[in-house]
Amino acid sequence: MKNIGIVYGGYSSEIVVSCKSAEGILSFIDRRKYNAFRVLITREKWVVVKENNEFPIDKNDFTFRINGKKLTFDCLYITIHGTPGEDGLLQGYLKMMNIPHTTCDVLPAALTFNKFTCNTYLKGFGVAVADSVLLRKGREYNAEDIKEKIGLPCFVKPNAGGSSFGITKVKSFEELEPAIEKAFVESDEVLVETFMKGTEVTCGIYKTLSKDVVMPLTEVISKNEFFDFEAKYNAEKAIEITPARISDELTEKIQKITSLIYDILNCKGIVRMDYIITDKKIFLLEVNTTPGMTPTSFIPQQTEAMGMTMQEVITEIIEDAIERQKKSGVSQHFKDTPEN
Repeated sequence: MKNIGIVYGGYSSEIVVSCKSAEGILSFIDRRKYNAFRVLITREKWVVVKENNEFPIDKNDFTFRINGKKLTFDCLYITIHGTPGEDGLLQGYLKMMNIPHTTCDVLPAALTFNKFTCNTYLKGFGVAVADSVLLRKGREYNAEDIKEKIGLPCFVKPNAGGSSFGITKVKSFEELEPAIEKAFVESDEVLVETFMKGTEVTCGIYKTLSKDVVMPLTEVISKNEFFDFEAKYNAEKAIEITPARISDELTEKIQKITSLIYDILNCKGIVRMDYIITDKKIFLLEVNTTPGMTPTSFIPQQTEAMGMTMQEVITEIIEDAIERQKKSGVSQHFKDTPEN
């Protein structure tokens, strides 16, 4: 049996979401094929968590010991939302260690984690995105100029982050600067984006060496002011409809855009892309390279809607990561299997 590490935790506020996603992955993974280990990474420690015990990870080779036996991993399923698992830092380390992992490589991860840079890059390929202004901590900005360029209402959000931490929908000029300071708590860069009214949808996708899978769309209707943290993780605060209540033509168009963006960015593993449709024009909101994976998250909903199980999807993702490593011609250290 192959040893699979479910890597969760991280260095940001999103650790609470990452812990939930790790539980989701553990519930989906095929235990007949894989020995699954929880791998917690925080600023304080890198450990394997097993039966309430912690076994330190040796950062020299990402191995660990149980009962004196050295164990290594065949593949790591990364479900850290935020740094270092979504921004390319962990991916770079694992690339040096020659350990397969299930997410994008360094450049796509770093690019998509920076919302402003990613949107600006994709805009060059004809992808429609919201008008925005980028602010950096410690540099002066003129709130009046921002209001003139972006307009009100607008969204203020951390440029690097997710799960709606630090996001504010600003309706009045007086709310703008406090919202910016709130976002700076989560990130050294802040994005101020034009508000767009319309239908919000999201689309999951993954591609392996043998197949492309573009999932059905989910329509998102928040009962709050917008799809904030509470709406994302409280079922009573949002309505999620899969498949989305839009035309087949529009659905197919968004799925094609999703597939194109996946290829442009050279993504790997499961990715989710969020959009808003205004007057039948499609705007990309965000590319999520480590989407939430709780049983009620979008990806499991979309997987069920297309007639697959999450166990099947997770297996395909893991096996593809291992196969890609083999085809790269770079050897990986072989693993000891723990006693069952």
